[in-house]
Formats: sequence, structure tokens, C-alpha cells
Amino acid sequence: MFDTLSDRLTSVLKNLRGKGKLSDADIDATCREIRIALLEADVALPVVRSFIAQIKERAKGAEVSQALNPAQQVVKIVNEELVAILGGETRRLNLAKTPPTVIMLAGLQGAGKTTLAGKLAKHLAGQNHTPLLVACDLQRPNAVNQLQVVGQRAGVPVFAPEPGNGVGDPVAVARLAIEEARKSQHDLVIVDTAGRLGVDEELMKQAADIRDAVQPDEVLFVVDAMIGQDAVSTATAFQEGVGFTGVVLTKLDGDARGGAALSVREVTGQPIMYASNGEKLEDFDVFHPDRMASRILGMGDVLTLIEQAEQVFDAQEAEKQAQKLGAGELTLEDFLQQMMAVRKMGPIANLLGMLPGAGQMKDAIAQVDEKQLDRVQAIIRGMTPAERADPKIINASRRQRIAKGSGVAISEINNLVNRFFDAKKMMQQMAGRFGIGGGSATRGGGKGRKGKKGKKGKGPTPPKIRGGFPGMGGMPGFPGGMPDLSGMPKGLNELPPALSNLDQLPPGFDPSKLKFDK
Repeated sequence: MFDTLSDRLTSVLKNLRGKGKLSDADIDATCREIRIALLEADVALPVVRSFIAQIKERAKGAEVSQALNPAQQVVKIVNEELVAILGGETRRLNLAKTPPTVIMLAGLQGAGKTTLAGKLAKHLAGQNHTPLLVACDLQRPNAVNQLQVVGQRAGVPVFAPEPGNGVGDPVAVARLAIEEARKSQHDLVIVDTAGRLGVDEELMKQAADIRDAVQPDEVLFVVDAMIGQDAVSTATAFQEGVGFTGVVLTKLDGDARGGAALSVREVTGQPIMYASNGEKLEDFDVFHPDRMASRILGMGDVLTLIEQAEQVFDAQEAEKQAQKLGAGELTLEDFLQQMMAVRKMGPIANLLGMLPGAGQMKDAIAQVDEKQLDRVQAIIRGMTPAERADPKIINASRRQRIAKGSGVAISEINNLVNRFFDAKKMMQQMAGRFGIGGGSATRGGGKGRKGKKGKKGKGPTPPKIRGGFPGMGGMPGFPGGMPDLSGMPKGLNELPPALSNLDQLPPGFDPSKLKFDK
């Protein structure tokens, strides 16, 4: 959604980094480019003016002129002001002191309210809540049926006493839903309301009547991030006609400029609370202004990546995998389980896009072939348990059998086995360096290898990896390696500058003592 804006801002700020001192003319030129980038992204003009004025005021002040690196200080200012426009800090749901907490969804038809209701219910159910979905959209054809299907997929009950399709009183349904929630001990009620193709009096009156009937703790305005400047005018109309306490952005996976969605918070004063970026129920996140600003400026979003990994990987299982890795006991069966867990986190391209510096490799990341992981999965599933545990026994005849069974060429099986051995050897040496598992290699310590003059060597040299190993090295519970990038454009298999000096750790730092909460 924000790729164009991200590219422009990254390019503008990159031009500053080569300058040791900034003049007023440099700052004015930078602000002018930022203004153009925001306007092209469809950000509302009043928001752009306020944003640029703040940057100019701070950039020409003492915090930049007296800084050791003025260019980095300007980047910091732009990041902080972008975070402020997006809301400043993450806003959580206000839960009622006496259950149930009532959440009402409002917005235009086509904004994605019904699907969002299922996503929100699934998200809250994962936080040990017991939500109840309420079908109050009795106007749109099959809206009730759609909510029932979404609720079934999310594993959440749906209260739908009326068939819909123009039949039934939505205000009465909403009122009955609160009584039903109290009887069945649901602590959350999510009310899906009707929308219209445009703002009109009938829409506003019905939404206001439902609001008055159930007295919701939260009214969430659902806005399609792809509708451009209409997002601002529609949000203003709903704020005046119904009132809302938070905003939810949908369809962030679209290709529209999307800047208008960033203007909603600044214009209405209400925070963006959630973001929906796909069609699956899992494509739903709490909106973090600082993380979104970091993504827009091309700095990655490692915290979200870690949170997604924690939802997929089991901490105890990850510890077992680390011990097996250090002892050199990692098998293809272990790798298959890890790869399946990574696939649950979403498309590999999206995961790589969250890494710092990924914006510089955008074209290469876009060419990552997800089907290659399917082929790897087919190869491993075509092996016997003995072959997965010990790939050394896979001789020529076995490889022919596996190739026929998995529908791939023998060369692909050879590449997978070779990469597995290379990665297993390298990761075992790394585990030995950090004292993890049963590894015996040391980093510049112990006896080492003696050279011609009898001096101690620097320790073992990591093997050269051919093409990489399809996995997600460094992620909790997934010590395999980076994705297979053979055949990919040059640059994708290189770590970003911020991650390239991992061996320059602080004195006394021992990664083996780190603990991660699930």
C-alpha cells in the first residue's frame, strides 16, 4: 500500500546522508521533496502543511545544528513526526468493567466490515476472550449468511435471529444480543452494522439508533484504505453523525497510494487501532504507529516479525531444536517442521520485507518463488523416515525414486541434500562458538590450530554455502538458514548494513544466556 510513499521518502532522506553539514537551503529542498511525496501519496493537504511546518521548525533548530550527524538527526525528526501523524502510541481496546464489552463496527458498504468482524473476533479469541458476533446488517443481500460463514471459520458463535435480506429490525437484534451475551457469558459482543454506497441520512440514523440501544464501549470506523480522499470526508461525516472512538484500516494489501488513510487520524483526532492486510482471517494486526512509520521509511519491522514467530513457534520445541543443532543431530524431518511453521507466518516475501534494508532489495524480494518451498516439501515428504533422519544413505537409486515420487529433477534433490549438509555443518560450528548444545568449536579460544610458527589459529573457518539453505535463520525455533536464493538477482542474499556486523558484540555478551518469553 505505502510502497510508493516509502520509495520517495527513502530516496529523499538518502540524499542527506552524504552531507556532514546541512544548510537552510538543504533543509528547504528536503522538505519540498517530502511535501511532493506526501501529496502524490494522496495525503490530505492540511496534514501535509502541518507535517512540513513541524519538520522545518525542528530541523532548523539547535537539535540539528549542534548534532554530530545532522543528516541522521533530520531522519530521526521525520520518523518522529510521522509517528505523531499516525497516532503517537498504540491504542488498545477499552474493556468494560462489567462484561460484556460491546464493540460496534460502522462504515460504508464494501469497506470490509463483515470480514473484519470475523478477523477481530478471532484475534480477541486468541487473547482468551469469548466474543459473540451479532448480525445487524439486515439490508445487504446474504450479509447474515456471510457473517455466519466467517464466524464458523473463526470458531466464534454468531447471533442472527433474523434472516436479513431486508427483513428484521437491526436495533431490536442488537438489543437482544446483549441479553444473549449475558446469559451465555460472552465477555465481548461485536456488532456488524449495515452500510451504504454513500453517506446518507438513513444510514446515519440506523447507526445512531443501534449505538443508543447498546451503548457500545468502542465504536470502530472501518475505512477502505484504497478509496483516496473520500476516506477523510467519509470519516468526518461519520464522526459528526454517529461518533467513533477508533479507526480500522482495511485492504492495506492493495496497490493504491493509500496516503488518505494516514490523514484520517490527524483530521478526526481518533486513533488507528487495527489494520487488515489480506483476505485470510489471520491477516489482521494491531496498528503500531512507530512500526508503520519504520516500514514507510524503509527501516523494517523486526518487532512484528518476532511477534508473528512467537505465535507459530513453541518455546520448548525451539530449545530442543537448538540442542539438537548444537549436537549435530538436526534432521530433514526437523527442517520440514520448521519450514511448515514459517509458512504459517505468511508469504516469505512479506517476512523478508520486514527486515531492515529490505526496501533496497524490493525487486529481488518480489521475485522470490514461493513454489520452491512447495517443491522442497514434496522432496522431503517423498523420503522414508530413515532417509530423513540420515540423508547420507540416499544413494543414486533412492534419489531416482524420490525424484519420481515428488515430481522434481534429480538435480534438485542433490542441491537440497548438499545445502542441508553445508548448513548443518555451519550451524553446528556457530553453536559451538556460542556454547549452545554439544558443539565443540571455539572462537579464538582453546588450543586452536597451530600454524607454521606454532601460533594458535583463529578457530575453524565456516564452510562456503552453495546457494543458501531454505529456512529462516535467526528466527526463534528456526536455525536453518536464509531462504534458497540461487538464481535470484544479486543482492538478495546479502544482509542489510545494520545486520552485517553481528560478530562485533559487546564485551562479555553471551547469547546462550538470553531468554525469550513466549
